Amino acid sequence: MYKLVAIDLDGTMLNQYGVVTENTKEVIKKTIQKGTEVIIASGRPIDSIKTIAKEIGSENYFIAGNGALIYDIQKDEIIYDKFLPRQKVLEIIKICEENSISYNVYTDQTILATALKYNVLYYQKENLKKEESKQTKISIIENIYEYVKNKKEHKFLKITICDDNQTVFQSIIRKLRKIEGIEVLDVSHMSRKTIRQGTEEKTIEYYYTEITMKNVDKWEAIQYLMEKLNIAREEVIAIGDNVNDKKMIQEAGLGIIMAKSTPEVTQIADYITDSNNEEGVAKALEKFC
Repeated sequence: MYKLVAIDLDGTMLNQYGVVTENTKEVIKKTIQKGTEVIIASGRPIDSIKTIAKEIGSENYFIAGNGALIYDIQKDEIIYDKFLPRQKVLEIIKICEENSISYNVYTDQTILATALKYNVLYYQKENLKKEESKQTKISIIENIYEYVKNKKEHKFLKITICDDNQTVFQSIIRKLRKIEGIEVLDVSHMSRKTIRQGTEEKTIEYYYTEITMKNVDKWEAIQYLMEKLNIAREEVIAIGDNVNDKKMIQEAGLGIIMAKSTPEVTQIADYITDSNNEEGVAKALEKFC
């Protein structure tokens, strides 16, 4: 029996509109009722994950910031963390500002952004469908460098870099890789998200990467939970679709990816389920749990 299932959100559990279907919710709840711990393992911030965890009936833990922290839902506190040091965040911001490239800083409290575009626009569209207490917190800051420098209460999960020009994007990646002590996620394909505007649909396309502390990874966080819950590697399922899911898919007892996932994870998966728009997570859980 599998005792722990770690599931990514965007491109995996969530469909193209950022929604968990009712059927998927019910299948996850049934899986939990049978005694399997189901947790979310996402790059999203705390508040964005909390809402979805409640929807699917996951009441104990979740992983945020691509493994930068583990949140204990019952105790309402962080029990494991690997935050970016403030000085590293300022160094990254300076490079982005000097090269006029879009970036967002994910803190334990909010997402810092200079404008609503790319992935932050997607989160904002999600927020319009939620009551205020369940929304992903987004703070539009004119001067993020000064804000980060002076706001000592924030802790930093990750930074996302976005641009719709591949040449510009690759140039900034080369500069960021020269900074010591950080991990720059190797993503070179375009991210595509669909949002509804009235009766019309709009596709947002952009290149992106994510920056965390060195050795921050979803699998490292999962291992912490495995030890805490006395669960063996062979008893773990990991489900994802992208490069930031690679290690957990590779190392888990059963690594599952969605149809049409990035080629890098497709090569190492034990099983390929249907896409996120075809309830692939629900079908995988029905098959293996």
